[in-house]
Amino acid sequence: MSLGTELPKEIARVRDELLPLYDGIPAGRFAATLMRNDLDVATRALAEGDLPTMIRVYTRLKEYKA
Repeated sequence: MSLGTELPKEIARVRDELLPLYDGIPAGRFAATLMRNDLDVATRALAEGDLPTMIRVYTRLKEYKA
């Protein structure tokens, strides 16, 4: 397991599985906004190779549950 392989998996999980669920309910909009922000941060950190940010955002993405 490496962060370089696990972070993209978490990005896909949140984007493809969780966001549609949270977008589907009015009370989920705030959480969906937070998820989108974390997805943006994760994608940017991955592209830039920013390891401290990758670790931090990976932890946040793992905490999102359905």
